[in-house]
Amino acid sequence: MEREVIFRIRRFDGEKTYWQDFRFTARKGMTVLEGLYFIKENLDGSLAFRASCRMGVCGSCAVKINGRPRLACETQIFDIGSTLEIEPLDNMPVLKDLIVDMDGFFRKHEAVKPYLIRRDDDYENPKELLQTPEELHAYYDFSLCIKCGACYSACPASATRSDYLGPAAITAAYRFCADSRDEGREDRLNLVSGSDGVWRCHFNAECSEVCPKSIEPAKAVQRMRLMSAIHMIKSIFR
Repeated sequence: MEREVIFRIRRFDGEKTYWQDFRFTARKGMTVLEGLYFIKENLDGSLAFRASCRMGVCGSCAVKINGRPRLACETQIFDIGSTLEIEPLDNMPVLKDLIVDMDGFFRKHEAVKPYLIRRDDDYENPKELLQTPEELHAYYDFSLCIKCGACYSACPASATRSDYLGPAAITAAYRFCADSRDEGREDRLNLVSGSDGVWRCHFNAECSEVCPKSIEPAKAVQRMRLMSAIHMIKSIFR
């Protein structure tokens, strides 16, 4: 089964933004990423976009498709329609065409210390840190984040304040705060409890709507809010 489709792509050449239409014949089963590669290889070699694994693992190919952040490699062209508007992610500077500058996004992720913190680290005599299935399930879903930036692009709080940590970073903070092996909860709570952290969230829950891994960043933010509130109350009565 084949169909003629139009990819209407918002492009940026370093100076100006403009829309450009590309017509080609798509086949059933063809993804948006395959369509972008077809355009680059056959119609316009100057088209710029990011991609790597082609299997929904790396998160590199996230773009806006008909107004919604999606992974291009997981989105079937025929599921969207005959005309697709493709744009770069919001809330990040555009470098070229569909490529955005994610340095700020990753700096915020790094800022929340997204790794296990142990007070008794002894690399010469390592020991296994055991967990029950229940302790694993407390954070496992949130560990599936692939850092694609879809949630950050959809977040209205990130759109209005550039210093807001964003749903991905706060989800990473919660993932480790909820881990029974971690001893860095207080450090992270101090980092996410300010006006640029959990209390800036408007709870639109758009982040959960667009997450390609269905990990519900909005839930992580609200759980982190509860931790933050308890942490602040305890600090008052110390």
